[in-house]
Amino acid sequence: MSTISDNAAKESGIPDEQREQREPRERRDWRSRIPGGHLAGRLTLPAGVRPYAAPLVLYGVTKLVGLGVFAWLLESAGEYHKKNPRFGGGAHWWDVLGSWDGWWYLQVAEKGYDPRPLERLDPGGMFTVKQNSVAYFPLYPALIRTVSEITGLGLFGAGLLVSVLASFVAAAGVYAVISLLAGARAGTIAAGLWAVAPGAGTEWAVYSESLFVAIAAWCCYAVMRRQWVAAGLLAFAAGLSRPTSAALIGAVGLAALVTLARRESRREHGVAGPLYAMFAAPLGLLTYITWVGLSMGDLTAYFTLQKEGWAHYFDFGHYTLDVLRNTAVGKHDYIFAFSVPDLLAVQLVLALPFLIALMLRKRPPLVLVAYTLAGIVSVLGTQQMFGNTSRYLLPCFPLLLAPAAAMSRLKLPTLLVFFTTAALASGWYAHYVIFELGIP
Repeated sequence: MSTISDNAAKESGIPDEQREQREPRERRDWRSRIPGGHLAGRLTLPAGVRPYAAPLVLYGVTKLVGLGVFAWLLESAGEYHKKNPRFGGGAHWWDVLGSWDGWWYLQVAEKGYDPRPLERLDPGGMFTVKQNSVAYFPLYPALIRTVSEITGLGLFGAGLLVSVLASFVAAAGVYAVISLLAGARAGTIAAGLWAVAPGAGTEWAVYSESLFVAIAAWCCYAVMRRQWVAAGLLAFAAGLSRPTSAALIGAVGLAALVTLARRESRREHGVAGPLYAMFAAPLGLLTYITWVGLSMGDLTAYFTLQKEGWAHYFDFGHYTLDVLRNTAVGKHDYIFAFSVPDLLAVQLVLALPFLIALMLRKRPPLVLVAYTLAGIVSVLGTQQMFGNTSRYLLPCFPLLLAPAAAMSRLKLPTLLVFFTTAALASGWYAHYVIFELGIP
């Protein structure tokens, strides 16, 4: 009967806002807004892709526009082919998309790992340990190798294909999560916002961001739908993708623990699912970190490699404060200094308190709050290339909830103007700044 009344209300021309007010409160709860209607409760994408058509088209068109501007800027500057081929140079502009971390991923895909004992370098230099490919987690390069062998594409082409396909899965996941909380229109806008977010240039590059966000978004969706087995498996896979999966793993574990602590939740959902998610979620991350340690003869080898081979380590925010202090007075007296990327990153950091407050005001479920806050703390509390803050924060997609919900009230012409402008501009701030004015 509810479906019939909904259809009648739509056909009568009643606005969405009035129709929502007429619905019982239970139906307006975020758990009842399921993309795909009759396929509610299923984690996998529905056979009919109609609910996902608009967000995926918006995402794809927006990304294509940004990539086109990026290509034009690269050709105009003409600098990319002069660099070391490992770090951004090549015969074509698109070779830049496989540079830096992309180079490492392609090496792993081609040659596998070579986890030798840590090799000490000149103690007077910035890096005191020789870099090793085991710093890069295995899921993404394994997919590159698999796709290459199946399709016959070279490793570079396979890497781009994996990233692009994963980005659409991620955009669909962002839509699914946000639409549960704020409606389908807001979910569609959120997918578009993720396409033009600062740092989004890595979504269509040989980088693992798209794959990780695809896993994280659908993992959060699974938790929100109380699909604990799926959530545990996805969190396990995330642990084989990036070290920052610790934020997602912790969020899944916390949500499961709270569910177990509530008597009503235990009665409704049982205890086996949450327990499974709690124990399965960290296994991927722990397994890989342990394997690196055992293979290199030091259980802390991964962390030593990150700190002394890449100068990346958790310092409780001292480096972030140092960059903010230097930028405020117009100096760049810190390591990994890149003026333009750093300035944009400072602006993003200053916007974070407002974005967090707006997100919390929407009262999202615990898993989203824990995942987002833990992700932000790990980024701002770690010494790493500050100019890449926008890239590191890219997985924190729940921050898009409030902006997407607010923008969902705008009319279509206004949204078209916004996304056209943002898509064009993203070719510079989300692509060119990251890959050519800094080090992604």
